[in-house]
Order: sequence, then C-alpha cells, then structure tokens
Amino acid sequence: MRQAGRYMEAYRRLRERYTMVQLVKTPELAVEVTLQPIRAFDLDAAIIYSDILPPLEAMGLQVEFIDGEGPIICNPLRRQTDVEALREPDPRESLHFVLQAIRLARRELDGHVPLIGFAGAPFTLATYAIEGGSARNPILTKALMYREPQTWHTLMERLARFIGHYLQAQVEAGAQALQLFDSWAGALSPSDYEYFVAPYSRYVLQTAQATGVPVIHFSTGTGGMIEQIATTGGNVIAVDWRVQLDEAWQRIGYTHAIQGNLDPAVLLGPPEELARQAIGILKQAGNRPGHIFNLGHGILPQTSFEAVAYLVDVVHRGSRR
Repeated sequence: MRQAGRYMEAYRRLRERYTMVQLVKTPELAVEVTLQPIRAFDLDAAIIYSDILPPLEAMGLQVEFIDGEGPIICNPLRRQTDVEALREPDPRESLHFVLQAIRLARRELDGHVPLIGFAGAPFTLATYAIEGGSARNPILTKALMYREPQTWHTLMERLARFIGHYLQAQVEAGAQALQLFDSWAGALSPSDYEYFVAPYSRYVLQTAQATGVPVIHFSTGTGGMIEQIATTGGNVIAVDWRVQLDEAWQRIGYTHAIQGNLDPAVLLGPPEELARQAIGILKQAGNRPGHIFNLGHGILPQTSFEAVAYLVDVVHRGSRR
C-alpha cells in the first residue's frame, strides 16, 4: 500500500526537485517512482505511481496539491448545476500520462513482477469533489446524498462510467491487475452503502473484471459490512486491521482472495513486535491460496526503510510452503 512515498530517501530527493503533480504527469518520472520500491525491496508486485484525483481534474474540477495539507478542490460540487457541468472525456486522451506511464513501466519491469493499476471508487471521488478535499467525516457529502438524491445518483453514474472506462484503458496500456480504492466507504452505514454507493461500485468492478485481469476491491473502516463489500464485487477483498483476517475470510467466503491486514503503525514499533504481528496474520491465513499480505492502509511517512525491508523478509520466510 502506497509503496513509494515520503518514507523513501530516493523519493524525497525527487520531491526536492519536482512537485507531486509533475511526478504524476511526467510518465518517465512516474515510472521512476514506481520502480524505486521494486529496486529496494523483494516485493511481489509493482503499483503504478499516480493519484486517485486526476480523473476529477479530467472531468472539470480544479485540483491543487498543497504540501502539508493534501489535495484541495478549488471548485467543489455543491449543487445540481455543478454536477451537470462535469465533462466525461475519453480517459485515453485526458489521462494519457497515466497510461503512458503504465506502458513504460511494463517495459522496464520486463516480466520481473506484475504491474497493478488503480482508480478511486465513485463514492470516494464524490467525497473529495463535494467536500473540497479529504474529509474523514464527510458531512457535506452526506447532506447532498440525503437532500438531493437525484443529483447524487447523477453524479455517481457519471463517475462510475468514467472510472470504468479509465480502468479498461489501464488494462489496454498493460496493467496486469487493478485495484479500486474506496477509502472513505467506512463513513457510511451499511444501509446507506447498499442504496447510495454499491450499485455504482458494482458497475465499475464488473467493468474492470470484464477485462480479464484480477481486481482488488479496497476499503477501510468497513469491518462491519465486509459481506456487502464482497458482494459488490472484486476478485480480491481488502480488509484492514479492525477485523481479524481469518474472521473476515469466514464471513465473505473462501471463493474470494483476501488482501491485508497489518496496521501500518506496527512498522513504527520494535522488530520483534513487527514479526509477531506479521506471523500472526500469516497463521490466520492458514496457508490458503489467495492471500495477499499487505498493510491495511497506506504506509506512514515516518516509517523507516529498515522496517519495510524487515517486514518483507519476515513475510517471505513465514509464507514459504
């Protein structure tokens, strides 16, 4: 999760010279960041370096990334006319820089490890678009959802169509697996998720799965409704540390692969605690096929390089058959 970033010295050196937007929108630089963790650690897959917000920019929103504050939407969606004004361009043109980065990364990886593409889910993108940035308690989003349900459904339909096409284009460019990030889904009740969100995530996931590559459905804070998350779609269901991995697998069924679920904060602790918790997760997986060991959310910027290397080694040694 978030393989390259502020915890890596090589990435920090690049950020001294380039903004995040420049890294994302310059394919050669995006590939360099994609490859940094592959060169540094014995990882089993690469994930293309990008962000979930370029699709919003392609659709007509003005996105700015401010160091220390995160992304800001300068013209947030607050009413029906804002939603109606959204564009739905061809992502092969409007997001060409991501697709070119995928092509170049595949060439550089040369079969060494598979390459994962990704996109933000409709609800998470809607939250950013309405709140004007990140919001762990998306009050404005929920208010629009309840107050103007037709406007909400129109927005979600447009986002779902665009993201579905975007993921298709990533596979055409060379992505060998896809991940749909619904980072803010945990802010919803199960009933609201089912009515206001699941149909649109299901559309995107079905569109992605129709490409023939494996699809990972990621969310966080959704331990109380992982059955609904799994039913919505995806070959692989990601779970965070708020639910035991073996319990999650029992609840969603063993026909799904599962991804997770170490708390990223554990990497800030001593090696013996890191090893204890990682081995505990592997024991919960029970050596079944279809477990992707991963963090339950993104790696923290204060994590040490040595902790990541140690974790990768512990997992590989502990999961050999």
